Amino acid sequence: QKLDMFLGEVLEEGFVEDGVIAQDEVQAKAIWGLRERITEALCKRGAVYKYDLSMPVGVMYELVEEMRVRLPDALTVGYGHLGDANLHLNVSLPGPYCDDVLAKIEPFVYEWTSERQGSISAEHGLGSMKAECIGYS
Repeated sequence: QKLDMFLGEVLEEGFVEDGVIAQDEVQAKAIWGLRERITEALCKRGAVYKYDLSMPVGVMYELVEEMRVRLPDALTVGYGHLGDANLHLNVSLPGPYCDDVLAKIEPFVYEWTSERQGSISAEHGLGSMKAECIGYS
């Protein structure tokens, strides 16, 4: 009942457009498998710039949309968890990693997240590659 009430609220508020609830463990594993393969599929395309962010649920997808405008040639994908306001932002472009592309993403993503009282260190932590960016959280 609680899940149904929650889903009704987020659909009504416009936070979610559509969704699916697994009816059994087989379906749950199949749905989780799709989620797990998103990054794998993007990597086959080329470079993937990955961000693990948290922010207020009401603005989560706005960042995905803004990145699509900033990098129209990229495939920008956002997915995550409403329960803990976690967004996995993936920006994918064919070819190798490129400093010019990275400059269009960072520090923009960090500043955008910080301005909305979010964190650039969400579910998977900050890691050593982004340790110097902790001030944005």
